[in-house]
Formats: sequence, structure tokens, C-alpha cells
Amino acid sequence: MNPLDRYDDLVPGYEAFREACDRPLPSVVRVNTIKTTVERAREALDAEGVGYEPTDWHDGLLRFDDHSPGTNWPYFHGWLHGQEEVSALPALALDPRPGERVLDACAAPGSKTSQLAALMDDTGTLVGNDNNLGRLSALRHNAERLGVTNLAVTRQDARNYSLKPMQMDAFDRVLVDAPCSCEGTCRKNPDVLDQWTMDHVQGLIGVQKGILRRAVQMTREGGTVVYSTCTFAPEENEAVVDYVLDAEDCRVVDRDLPLQTDPGVTDWDGETFDASLTDTHRVYPHRNDTGGFYCATLEVGA
Repeated sequence: MNPLDRYDDLVPGYEAFREACDRPLPSVVRVNTIKTTVERAREALDAEGVGYEPTDWHDGLLRFDDHSPGTNWPYFHGWLHGQEEVSALPALALDPRPGERVLDACAAPGSKTSQLAALMDDTGTLVGNDNNLGRLSALRHNAERLGVTNLAVTRQDARNYSLKPMQMDAFDRVLVDAPCSCEGTCRKNPDVLDQWTMDHVQGLIGVQKGILRRAVQMTREGGTVVYSTCTFAPEENEAVVDYVLDAEDCRVVDRDLPLQTDPGVTDWDGETFDASLTDTHRVYPHRNDTGGFYCATLEVGA
């Protein structure tokens, strides 16, 4: 069974959704404002004859005409970074400020981490954590190429992350871009649908709950936690957030995102979730010609 069949009654415009999932994903780069400006990056691409179009919701995201974004000198010098368009949403929802203490709990290979650094003006303390040593190598490589200097890298299981090595009491903001079944990436990697099993989903849910719960515990009162995945499955999205709302002192806040989204669901497969889950965000491929995503913003201790 194609796992997308599960969402026939869930996704508005289901036929358009399925058609969009079958189309190739546009190739997108993010301008790295640590090293340059959007204007300078676009001028450099124009001079090189590289075809692109800025997205209509973020001037720092550029859709390339071809699928080889890394073959020009602005990319090589760290002015650009390949990043799926919709994956820029979680960092915008987290809205980190210069000088703050921010954790990216599942950071590698570093697209969102470097975006957070740019939003922080490369100041404050940004911690990029992952438990996979090979993926951490990619994180370090990308951070170096993009000129990120406010980053500390840790290797811990985010479910029981320890603040002691960082010598701090709490973070101002935490991003949890959780490991997931990746259904929303099917436009660039159709194999994920062939490899999908409910057993895999069930195996991920406990990990996702543990990471998000620990993220809330590590965030100061009044601080912000963003939970995101690149899957459509409510078991990995609303159900996880609903669990943490019951387990920890936090609440959902409605973040005004610049991309067209659908509200989170409050019931699925016989389960009912907190009504505030409608203030979380689902991104479907047919709405904005992107991949699929889920994003929830939590305020701690409110």
C-alpha cells in the first residue's frame, strides 16, 4: 500500500495532493546572509548566467532552473546553501534573536542550524546536536563553508540531553526537527514511500516524544520550542505534540507563517487531540509546490 492512501479523507484537495507528490521537487538554495546579502548573491548569479526565480514568500530562497545548485562560485564560497524550500519554515517559526542561547536538538547535516545562525547574526550561543558521528561531520563541514562562528557542536541522545557540558541552566529556544518517516520528501526521494511501514512509524514515535519532552524541559519559562517533521502522519505530528502538552508545562501558540499552510488535525484513527492543535501547521505539496512538512510552536511555562 502507498502510505499516502491513508490521507484520502485528511488532505483537502486530495487528488491535487497526489499529483503534486508525483512531480519532481524544484531545486532551491538559501542565501547565506552571514557571508553576503540577497542582493549581492543575486547579482553574482546573474553575472554567471545562472537561471533562478525568488520564491514569492521569502526573498532569500531562490528556485534554480536546473538541479545543480552547487556548480557555481557563489555556492562554493558559501554565499548559497542548498535547502528544500519548506524546510526553512521551522527556523522562521523559532524566530531566534541575536545573543540568545539556542539549541538545534537534531541538527545534522546543518541546513536549519546555519539558517538559525544567520537569523542570530552569528552571535550568542547556538548548539548543534546530533547523535550520529558521520552526520556531525557534515554539520561541521557545512558550518565551516558557510562561515558560522557562534556554533558549538555536541553529540548526545537528545532524549536525555545534558546541559552540564554547556554550563548553562536553560535555552531560550530549542528546535526539534525530529527524525521521522519522511513521507513529505517523496518528491525528491520516491523510495521513502516504497520503504514505509507502520512498524517504522511506531518505532519513531517514542523517540519523537522523548526528544520533544526533553526540549521543553531544557527551555526557560517563556521560551520557545518548535517541533517539526517532514511527514504527513498524525501519529508523528499532532499525536506527539498532544502527548507533550499533557506531560509538560507548555502550550501551543499560533505562529503566523509566510507560507500557505493547513491547520493541524484534532482527531485521527479514533484518537482525539487537544483543540489547540489546530494552531499547528501542515504544509502540503499542492499548496505551494514544495515538499510536505509539519510545524508546531510551543511556549514553555505559560
